[in-house]
Amino acid sequence: MAAQHVRSETADGVARITLDRPDVLNSFNAAMAAELRDALAAAAADHAVRAVLLTGAGRAFCAGQDLAAVLPAAGAPDPDLGDIVRECYNPVVRALRTIEKPVVAAVNGVAAGAGANLAFACDFVVASEAASFIQSFCHIGLIPDSGGTFVLPRLVGMARATQLAMLGEKLPARQALEWGMIYQVVEPAQLDEAATALARRLAAMPTRGLGLIKRGLNAGLGATLDEQLAFEEGLQREAGRTADYAEGVRAFVEKRKPVFTGR
Repeated sequence: MAAQHVRSETADGVARITLDRPDVLNSFNAAMAAELRDALAAAAADHAVRAVLLTGAGRAFCAGQDLAAVLPAAGAPDPDLGDIVRECYNPVVRALRTIEKPVVAAVNGVAAGAGANLAFACDFVVASEAASFIQSFCHIGLIPDSGGTFVLPRLVGMARATQLAMLGEKLPARQALEWGMIYQVVEPAQLDEAATALARRLAAMPTRGLGLIKRGLNAGLGATLDEQLAFEEGLQREAGRTADYAEGVRAFVEKRKPVFTGR
């Protein structure tokens, strides 16, 4: 069955994945979460895809959970929100962090709740000047999910993470850049061009090597120094056996620009 809420297309080595529920600011229901997970799995398995660009249709990136989708019917028990987190959001965040290809988020408008943390799970965030990030969970008595309590302190430190999570104030894109949370801020009209150019640049780089960098960074979040040194040894061994490493060395010796194939 064709996806209804997520659009995917591939060109120039980049899989462009668009959240497509603009009438509700691309907020999540279970179907959209499943479709996004499937789109990321397809990008991971496709050797022609060497980078991923994730964005939202319309005027928002993603407003988080569609609350209308979790309201119980009359007389029915309240849904278990832990089940929703486990089944809908956790698989998407894991997919973004474990796909061994770079992922660029093009944040075109508001990124709220799980939508904000979805963006922060990407490798690069390029945001419009009109974009903002909101940890909106506290306003309805919830906690930051989708990796929010994990990534926020690592991005900005405990004090600022607490501020964002407990006050739920809107963080403009420019301030997010100043705090080191995102990669780049551009004028709204330039967002698609800037994010696409970055994704294409990454797609032309040694994909296996970038994937191993990502694997190493993920592992380093929970490792001791000795554990990470040993892990790096194994990653470097694997990187040294790739065709792109061989091409990079040849190009260096021959004083030319390398042509990487992602192998």
